[in-house]
Amino acid sequence: MTLTELKYIVAVARAKHFGHAAEACFVAQPTLSVAIKKLEDELGVTLFERGGSEVSVTPLGAQIVAQAERVLEQTAAIKELAKQNKDPLAGPLRLGVIYTIGPYLLPPLVKNLIDTVPQMPLVLQENYTHKLLELLRQGELDAAIMALPLPDHGMSVQPLYDEPFIVAMPKSHPWAGRKEISAEDLKSETMLLLGAGHCFRDQVLEACPEMARFSAPGNGMQRTFEGSSLETIRHMVASGIGLTVLPRASVIDLQDPNGLLTYVPFLPPAPSRRVVIAWRKSFTRRAAIDAVVRAVGECHLPGVDMVTLEAAA
Repeated sequence: MTLTELKYIVAVARAKHFGHAAEACFVAQPTLSVAIKKLEDELGVTLFERGGSEVSVTPLGAQIVAQAERVLEQTAAIKELAKQNKDPLAGPLRLGVIYTIGPYLLPPLVKNLIDTVPQMPLVLQENYTHKLLELLRQGELDAAIMALPLPDHGMSVQPLYDEPFIVAMPKSHPWAGRKEISAEDLKSETMLLLGAGHCFRDQVLEACPEMARFSAPGNGMQRTFEGSSLETIRHMVASGIGLTVLPRASVIDLQDPNGLLTYVPFLPPAPSRRVVIAWRKSFTRRAAIDAVVRAVGECHLPGVDMVTLEAAA
């Protein structure tokens, strides 16, 4: 049994296709297939059910693949330990970010890290929370910036900042002159929300339970619309279709005289979310995580409260 063979079976389990797995491993498909068959013969088990266009993992194969992922992760950890002896900040950091944070945090974050740790370039990926957690477990990402609450994950977590929500509406809306809005007021409005799968949608509905009841099937569903991104929804609101709730960091200037939108805060205590960075407990480059935390703290995002390192310890 070799590490290369373990790498191959993990690749096939993820791709569910021998050809695609071979491409991901930069080898010819016959090479990969022969190596996997050799491993199956050595173990005396069948790891994959072959047939049709898609390969499936056998129940025992799934357990072996999971163990192979752990072995490969620990092998990578050994290499990282050796690197740390030279420079714990040397080399790329694979960082994931959820869609509703990335566009607003990444530009200043990347600049800050280039200025402070140029030897540690970021390899970035935007995705949904559940997908980022999956990539973390598989070792495809080193860390991810997400918002609480998180599903059961088993990761190390460091708070970064607390971000209030804010209501966006067309400047022609009757509420545009208000100083504050209650969550209950929104139940009578046409609301534009992100589609299912976005954690920010769930956070908004949790923070505004009246809206959640209003948008339930059979109870006014026709008056709630869903969008694919915050920027799409922002443009729809500007066209007069309805109102929406946005994370505060997505709004640079609350009083933009040339803009088409008006932004009104919630009545205190305003609904908010806590943004965190998560990483595998076995990840050995803690100095790299600390560098990202410090860089986030220097981003000066509009309207957010940074969590100090002392408070987060």
